[in-house]
Order: sequence, then structure tokens, then C-alpha cells
Amino acid sequence: MENQEMQPSTIAADLLSAADFLASTASSTTTTMATVGADDWENFRDNEIMRQQSAIQAEEADKIPFVADKEPLDALAAEYQSGSPILLEKIKVLGEQYSAIRRTRGDGNCFFRSFMFSYLEHIMETQDKDEVDRVTVNVEECRKMLQKLGYADFTFEDFFALFLEQLESVIQGRDTSISHDELILRSRDPSVSDYVVMFFRFVTSGEIRKRAEFFEPFILGLTNSTVDQFCKSSVEPMGEESDHVHITALSDALGVPIRVMYLDRSSCDTGGGISVNHHDFIPEKVSKAGAQIIQPSITLLYRPGHYDILYSK
Repeated sequence: MENQEMQPSTIAADLLSAADFLASTASSTTTTMATVGADDWENFRDNEIMRQQSAIQAEEADKIPFVADKEPLDALAAEYQSGSPILLEKIKVLGEQYSAIRRTRGDGNCFFRSFMFSYLEHIMETQDKDEVDRVTVNVEECRKMLQKLGYADFTFEDFFALFLEQLESVIQGRDTSISHDELILRSRDPSVSDYVVMFFRFVTSGEIRKRAEFFEPFILGLTNSTVDQFCKSSVEPMGEESDHVHITALSDALGVPIRVMYLDRSSCDTGGGISVNHHDFIPEKVSKAGAQIIQPSITLLYRPGHYDILYSK
């Protein structure tokens, strides 16, 4: 069968049909976009950007273990070599008191993870059995408080049991005792590390709920939510970042003092040169017990949005 030559009139008709189709499609798309609205479109773009940023952060976080190896404090200075002169000066000041840093993964659990390792490491180094007994009593009080607040045992009992197991394991001379290397490995194991983080989150939530009247003004200063909403959305879920409310609650519940050094760009010239701000979170029971100066055994470094562990000289 021979190919027939297309007539100009036929081509024109086909082009007109195609144009009509494209015009109707464009009109339909415009109508749909108008229906969606500019605000919805902006929200869609914002959500896409946030998802991309979250994916990038997650990818970067995966490059760092939950708890990294100890590094000389000089490694921190190297990060800011071409950065803010104020930060470099503050790192020099930190170097007068602290010799090393241990980084933690920036996954929203860095405060709890830093506290976990630093506290267990401290018990391992001091072999302070009295401290283990004291904290064990406080943990039992936290357990009873959660039950009183209406939490079902199955929601938290595994987390509590695993923390107490880790606490006992750092005391040497027992069948269940572990080495420092094993402590690091366990802190990097999600089946252990994440469970202990969840233990801390439940303890923190229970303390905030128990003293809701005390914590409510601080929570309202951070977010427009009730104490219950704050605990459900910002304390108990994994990956939610911590601030002074979380630190105060955990420190008070367990009775463990915590020092936080703040490395930021704020000017802290006291007349004698640059200084580094810090805050000691002293448990309410400890501060009322006596007038002696409390020296926290746990020291964390805070950089906006992140906590790491500091080691004294």
C-alpha cells in the first residue's frame, strides 16, 4: 500500500486540534492550581525542603556513631579554624580546664546519649557502689511515679530493666561486669543505647508531669502547649531535641548534677578576657541537703542544637 501525501488542510486541522487540547489542559491546570491556593503551594515547597534537609541530616548523622571515640580538644579548634574568632578564643579557654571531647550523633537524642555514656563511664571509673545504690532507689521511685501517673508497666518496664542492667555491669568483680571497650560497644548498639535513651525519656516525662506546676511556665516559654502535650510531643518520642527543661527534669529525678558548657558566639568578656558561659543543673534534693559547693561529675558541651561530652584535665 502506497503512502499517501498529507494535505495542508489536514495538517492545519490536526495542529488546531492539538492547540485546543493544550489550551484546555493548561486551563485545567490553572484551575487546579487556583483551587490549591498559593499558601498550599508554599507549604508544599516548604515540606519538600524540610524533607530534603532531614534526609541530608540523617545521612550525615549516620557517618558518626552514637558515641564516638575520645578526641583531644584540639580537634574542636580545628573545626572552627576559619570560623568565628570568638569561638576560637572560647575553645582556648575551654582548653584550660578540659583536655578531650567525645562526640555523639546529632540525631535529636544527643543529650540523653551523652548523659548515658558519661554517667556510666563515671561509675566505671570511680566504682562508686553507694552511687549505684542511691540511683537504683531513685529509679524505683520513678517507676512508681509513672504507674501513679497512669502509665502501663509494659510501656516502660523493659527500658528500666535494661538501664539497671547497664548500671550494675560497670561495677567490676561480678559475672556480668564489662570492660570500658564493651561499654563503648554497647553505647553504639541500638538495641542497648536506644533503650537506655527511652528510659531517660520516660524518667524525664514522669518528673515533668509530677511537677507540672513548676515546669509549666518554662514550657510555655518554649512552645504554646500544655505540659501533657509537651511530654507527648517533645519528650517521650525518640529524636526530639532537649533543652533546659529536659536537663532539669532528668537531673532532679535521678539526683545527678550536670554541668553544661555553652560554646556559642555570644560575647562573654568579663573584663579579664573571653569566658565561656556554663550552667550547673543541681538536683533540688542535693541543693537543699547542704551549703557545700557541688561539683558535677558530668560535663557536657552545648553547641546550638547539639551536645557532646567534655573531659576535665
